[in-house]
Amino acid sequence: MKQPVGVILAGGQATRMGGGDKGLLQLGGQTLLARVIDRIDPQVAGLALNANGDAVRFDRFRLPVVPDSIAEFPGPLAGVLAGMDWAASQGADTVVTVAADTPFFPGDLVPQLLLAADGQEHPLVLATTPRGAGEALKSGGGRKVNRHPTFGIWPVALRDDLRAALHGGLRKVVLWTDKHGGREALFPVTRFDPFFNVNTPEDLAMAEGYLG
Repeated sequence: MKQPVGVILAGGQATRMGGGDKGLLQLGGQTLLARVIDRIDPQVAGLALNANGDAVRFDRFRLPVVPDSIAEFPGPLAGVLAGMDWAASQGADTVVTVAADTPFFPGDLVPQLLLAADGQEHPLVLATTPRGAGEALKSGGGRKVNRHPTFGIWPVALRDDLRAALHGGLRKVVLWTDKHGGREALFPVTRFDPFFNVNTPEDLAMAEGYLG
């Protein structure tokens, strides 16, 4: 399998932060987006940013910016599709997506996703972490996990299937991945969940604490 390319998902509307680009918020003297780029760039063969609106605001990051091709902000799957289409234009077979508001994701994200995809005709894997004992969501085999649907590896070969599903009204990531035999890669939780993301001002304050 070729080394995947990467796409950072930054196409959301950030309503809980009052709008704007969460990735441009400052955390410990760097933007969230810069921290995400530093983590994912060494793990992939090329990198782009999925974002909507005027791309000039991201010029400083020197990345190609690919907007959603599905109108009206249908959710993260639209960003995944934009990433798959961009990956196809680069001659890549797979694309790994990460979220622009999640600055602490694992440094071995891509190797672990690739390991979990071993043997799949169309590599399709979502990142997961263990859930607490009191939480109800369960995955296959009775394991209690949190699925992180913006962190995964996606096959370019299925992009037209995803496009059709989105035009048909699909919005929930795991409904599509489960349909196509998607797998999971389990990542450990230590002091906090490495897929902790910044949704609110309170989350940003927590992230400052995690830096310490």
